[in-house]
This record gives sequence, structure tokens and C-alpha cells, in this order.
Amino acid sequence: MVGCDKKAATGPRLVYTGPLMETTNVLTLVSDSAKLKFQLTAPLEQQFENGDILYPKGMTVTFYSSDGLKRVINTLTAKYGKVDKAKNLYIMRGAVEVVNVPQEQRMNTEELFYDKNKALIYTDSTMFVKVTTPTEYLTGYGLTANQNFSRYRILRPEGVFAAPAVAPAPAVTAPPQANSAPQ
Repeated sequence: MVGCDKKAATGPRLVYTGPLMETTNVLTLVSDSAKLKFQLTAPLEQQFENGDILYPKGMTVTFYSSDGLKRVINTLTAKYGKVDKAKNLYIMRGAVEVVNVPQEQRMNTEELFYDKNKALIYTDSTMFVKVTTPTEYLTGYGLTANQNFSRYRILRPEGVFAAPAVAPAPAVTAPPQANSAPQ
């Protein structure tokens, strides 16, 4: 008699490592004691089994005042973002910009880390940064700052330059009139 032998599949097991969930047009609000701390917006969010979250199409994080009045203190934007769940660390890459709204300060770089536990924003010491204020702009490598970007330190400063003065708009005057009186 000849029987059917069931052969077990051989070879390595395939394990899915992609996202467990994808969400579009994301708006995440984070509060503490019924006060809005920050909001995160992104066109696409991918959540993974280990708790990590990717924002492959960019992200914006808006921080609010601690008094509960919903005043914007600063914003972080980037073309790519990742949340490392194990480290409670946000990683942002590509045209990263931090703006402190009340102090009119802006920082630009290509990679930035936000440590939520320490309320600290920082870059690698080899990462070029440019900070622009109403009166000057500073360049250098590496940066550490508090999360609202009101205090910061450039690790290896390269230059401090006066911000170009904004020229006042020219006064609007009527064009000269031709003398049309008979002579």
C-alpha cells in the first residue's frame, strides 16, 4: 500500500517585521493633569510590534505653555520621524526645524533627538546647526537645548553673524505731475 506522506515545510520561517498598523492624517494630543502639553501631526504613522512608531512622510510636534492656555511655545518639524519606545526618544531627520515662537528663534539641522524623559533636544556633536534670532545667526556643530528651545548651547561654535537689517519699505509717493498750465 502506498500512502500519502505529508511533508512539513522546510526552510526558515518567514517572520513579518512590517507595521502592525498604519494611520493617515494623524493628530495625537498629549496632556498632563488636563493641560495640553504637546500635539503631534503627521500624514502617515506606522506602529510596530516593539512599540516603535515611524513617521516616514514627516511630522510636526507643537509644544504648548504649561499654564494651560494653549499658547504655542515651540514647534519641531522634520521630513522623517521615529519614536523609539524603549528609550522614549524621538528621532527626526531631514530639514529639521525648531522654532521658539515667543523668542523668535529658529534652529535648522538635518538630524535631531528629543528625549522626552529629560525634556531635552539635542544633536550629535558632528551635526551642523544654524540658529537664527531676530538680531543674529549662529553656526556650528552639535547642540543641546531644553525642550522649549529657550536655552541652548552650540557645542562647537563656528561663527556669529549679525542678522541683516530689514530695510524699511519705500514710502509710497504720487508720481510727479507734469505742469499742464498754459505758458
